[in-house]
Amino acid sequence: MKNTTLYLLSFFVGLGGLLSGFDTGVISGALLFINNEWHMSDFMQGALVSTVLISASIGALLNGRLADILGRKKIFLYTAIIFFIGSILCFISPNVLFLMASRFIVGFAIGIITFLAPLYLSEIAPEKIRGALVSLFQLSITLGILFSYLTNACFAKYGNWRMMLFVGVVPALILISGSIFMPDTPRWYILSNRENKAKKVLAWLRNDIDVELEIENIKSLLKDKKEKSRFEFRKWMLFPLLIGVGGMFIQQWTGINTIIYYAPYILKNAGFNDNTGAIYATIGIGVVNFLMTFIAIFTSDKLGRKPLLYIGLCGMGLCLMMLAFSFKCGLYSKYIALISSMLYIMFFACSLGPIMILLVSEVFPLKIRGVMMSLSMMANFIFNFSVSISFLPLLNKIGEFKTFLIFSVLSFLSIIFVKYVIPETKGITLEDIERNWQKNV
Repeated sequence: MKNTTLYLLSFFVGLGGLLSGFDTGVISGALLFINNEWHMSDFMQGALVSTVLISASIGALLNGRLADILGRKKIFLYTAIIFFIGSILCFISPNVLFLMASRFIVGFAIGIITFLAPLYLSEIAPEKIRGALVSLFQLSITLGILFSYLTNACFAKYGNWRMMLFVGVVPALILISGSIFMPDTPRWYILSNRENKAKKVLAWLRNDIDVELEIENIKSLLKDKKEKSRFEFRKWMLFPLLIGVGGMFIQQWTGINTIIYYAPYILKNAGFNDNTGAIYATIGIGVVNFLMTFIAIFTSDKLGRKPLLYIGLCGMGLCLMMLAFSFKCGLYSKYIALISSMLYIMFFACSLGPIMILLVSEVFPLKIRGVMMSLSMMANFIFNFSVSISFLPLLNKIGEFKTFLIFSVLSFLSIIFVKYVIPETKGITLEDIERNWQKNV
């Protein structure tokens, strides 16, 4: 089979997304039982959820430059070790502050892997299937979230939140083992003046290309050796940075993590009677999230990035409006809330979730791709934090109806940003995308 090694390596890299998704989603069910044990205020619950996002933004920022210096592979291995240690510390936490500190460590790993895995995949993927391969990372995140919901359901009847958080050590161990044997990307090897190694990895990964021609194409944008290791911001880089930061704002402030983090809480407020029932109801959300990501995988390289974003944002806006009105519907409110949440996740999973991550992995120049992606992912986690920390206080201040209506309006307004700012990158090599930015200055 053509490029079998490429697909297998991409699948393995996706394990990083599974860990990220698991540690992101598992807190939604664990929070209900942690609160029963330690009786936290709304602010403390929000802080526990959001602590991971503070460290994730730090991890995303600091490790962009390290990934350019040390390579993608080494950072991948170190991140897997951090996931492992963080999961153990969460399990043994004696109090809320210790648990927050442990989640801070886990968040640092989430921040690193969320920019590193798409970066790695974009740099090994041919342009014709780059959308599908990078979207595998988002698929693995949704699988990790589903895995976390199933884990929560398994331990919910015992109220054992410690085991919910501990299960993450299993994929972490697998990731540690595999990271030892994975290669670095050909583009990083060229960036590091290791052309022979780049040729070997390209030949190993892809049997359908002229390796020499591919190497020359990559090298053509790195002619000035003095610029290889120096960050130098130029005018034409402003637009890619706007896409990176603006796209992350849209992804977070259209409400996705209010559903992912607080789904059991929302469904309890909508009418589900107990913690266990609300947790079981979220499994349906997790299944939809996972399955609908396949649409992005199979269509992003055919339909293009922008059409999927238009469809997703329109659907998300309507579903959030439906969710807002569900809290005024009385008898059937819990079913309307569940259905609208699942439909919202469906539209997000086939559009904004994978496509924004894909775009961020495509639009930046090679010399500073690690740094610029890390800035974008830092923005992602900062926006994520601002939504997560303010969500419960916002619900208590203005109510569910107005809160979800705000997210609905933001979804519709985001269509303007997609239309006028985001370019179509379908079927274009990373090197040609960079050349197009330079030509348009």
